[in-house]
Amino acid sequence: MQGMTKAEVDKAERKDAALGDGPKRPRDAATLILLDRKGNDFHVLMGRRHAAHAFMPGKFVFPGGRTDPADSRVPVATGLHPEDETKLTVRAGRTGPTRARAIALSAIRETYEEAGLLIGRKGPLATGKRDWQGFVDHGVQPSLEAVRFIARAITPPGRVRRFDTRFLAAWRDDVAVALPNGPTNELEELVWLPLAEARKADIPTITRTILDELEKRLNDDPLLRPGGAVPFYRMLHNRFVRDVL
Repeated sequence: MQGMTKAEVDKAERKDAALGDGPKRPRDAATLILLDRKGNDFHVLMGRRHAAHAFMPGKFVFPGGRTDPADSRVPVATGLHPEDETKLTVRAGRTGPTRARAIALSAIRETYEEAGLLIGRKGPLATGKRDWQGFVDHGVQPSLEAVRFIARAITPPGRVRRFDTRFLAAWRDDVAVALPNGPTNELEELVWLPLAEARKADIPTITRTILDELEKRLNDDPLLRPGGAVPFYRMLHNRFVRDVL
């Protein structure tokens, strides 16, 4: 932690959690950083949000969004690695293994909805959940085996929209089906950018911070093995705090 004792952090987090339901309480969300290795360089998939959007118009972002209740009830070909699953539950209130799985699945679902990429294994999927019918139609069973937990960040208090976002990563090779239609109404375009170029793009500050963290982890472990250190960012008592899960 930077600049605060553990007691101060715990007290601030209890106050933040007590703000009540509605827009003040951070809502679970997940983002997927899709990686492709080319020689000694790593590329990331980013999409540019429509200029007409009220939230981050024109910014380049990773596919992602809020976790939905139905995400916890979709069958998977393989689950999260136990070490990543455990880290998703650390310092996360009532988040248990089922909720951790739902958070990871929401990143998979949003990548399909926003980028037309279905991550998993070819095979029949049976679910009545509406947002997952693309996987049913294209015969893809979502898989979490290769998903890695990279970072976590909570939107500062006082914002109208607040999210407790988990940044996850997977590899381009994990895409079972890539639809030709491209971006949806969420994104105007998709681009694969080297990490150095991605940091120079028009991206939110937290995205640039996460890219820095990702590069450090890839330098230490190019295979992104499970159980790596996960930085956790949030604002407490008007201080930007980083600690490690």
